[in-house]
Amino acid sequence: MSTGLIVAIIIAAVILVALFAFILPRARRRAEERRVEGRRQEVAGAHREVAQERMARAELAEREARRERAEAELHESRATLHEQGMADDQLDDDHGRFVRQDRDADGVDDRRETPAAERRDLQ
Repeated sequence: MSTGLIVAIIIAAVILVALFAFILPRARRRAEERRVEGRRQEVAGAHREVAQERMARAELAEREARRERAEAELHESRATLHEQGMADDQLDDDHGRFVRQDRDADGVDDRRETPAAERRDLQ
């Protein structure tokens, strides 16, 4: 063999060793980093979707609570008016609104919102 061929084989071997020792591991690390980054983005996106859904439900619950609170305050103010005798013209209307004589198919009295003590007085 000629020395030129031996030198060429040694240079090729050194290049292959360098390729396998340095370049391929780096490429694998970069590929793994890209895969991990993609997975991170995917999982973070899923968490954000859940967070948005829960925020929407919380906002809906808050609006419902504000509405319920406003209705409670309205009833409280009406009660105060009745106690002070300032809404006597609405006594029959308000009383009829809270005492329901509707019965369902099973014959159970559906009166709601009327306290039990008032129901006994009405019967």
